[in-house]
Amino acid sequence: MLVPEDFEVPRELITERFRLEPLGPQHNEADYAAWTSSMEHIRATPGLDGWGWPRELTLEQNRDDLRRHADDFAKRKGFTYTVLEPGTGDVIGCVYIYPSAVRSWVRADRAELDKPLYDAVSKWIADWPLRQLTYAPR
Repeated sequence: MLVPEDFEVPRELITERFRLEPLGPQHNEADYAAWTSSMEHIRATPGLDGWGWPRELTLEQNRDDLRRHADDFAKRKGFTYTVLEPGTGDVIGCVYIYPSAVRSWVRADRAELDKPLYDAVSKWIADWPLRQLTYAPR
């Protein structure tokens, strides 16, 4: 377990520029469209270089991956949040909070949100009962 049982894991983070909610299979099509349109940009994001993702997946393989992330969330082994655009609900990125590190990405066409997302998530998780996790600076 990444956090103690008595810690209430936040279900969302809301800012003026984006909203985070737990990632799940219901986001499959929008998530798939977001990362497949930005693979080179994501690979170049601090903390994601050399991670081995993104890689080619089918839509069904992506759904399986989202199910795994949702299962990790339920078991408190890791917390993956989709990053949504307020108003439209479009998937514009993702945040992964796992024992090894915190990682995040945004779509190439929303690259200007990378630093604001990093800043908001860094501040947000500062109050979580986590061991020291790395999160590549922006």
